[in-house]
Amino acid sequence: MGKQVKGKNSKKWFLPGLVVLAVIGLGGGYLVSSYLNGRDNGTITDASSLRGGETRPTLSPARFTGKIASTYEIAREIPEVLDSLYCYCDCKKHFGHKSLLTCYVDDHAAFCDVCMDEAIRAYELFKQGKDILTIRKTIDSEFSH
Repeated sequence: MGKQVKGKNSKKWFLPGLVVLAVIGLGGGYLVSSYLNGRDNGTITDASSLRGGETRPTLSPARFTGKIASTYEIAREIPEVLDSLYCYCDCKKHFGHKSLLTCYVDDHAAFCDVCMDEAIRAYELFKQGKDILTIRKTIDSEFSH
């Protein structure tokens, strides 16, 4: 009989095990990243937990014209909704914004189509009678790509 090598079977499982750990790690990293970016991944059931906490007043829509003025009016009309939305221009990451509402406390939104398009879409959903959780999930689904 030949000499038996210790640990021979454990080597057979090393690479597949390493692959499984990498996949788990990447999945966990995605979940953590999504959480940190403000995306709820369908797990949030309390709308108040979505609030970014922006308390400063928005700029007056009278300072602007056209689409820009309309979106600043939306921010004035539904601040609690916009404060519950992640802004997909990633201003939270780059400028420290608390939520989409933060884009409207200065002139940031006036120069950003993402901010304006999100506000318009959120307003459409609000006018359809959708609740904040539904609006958040819809915005995340439509703008996160």
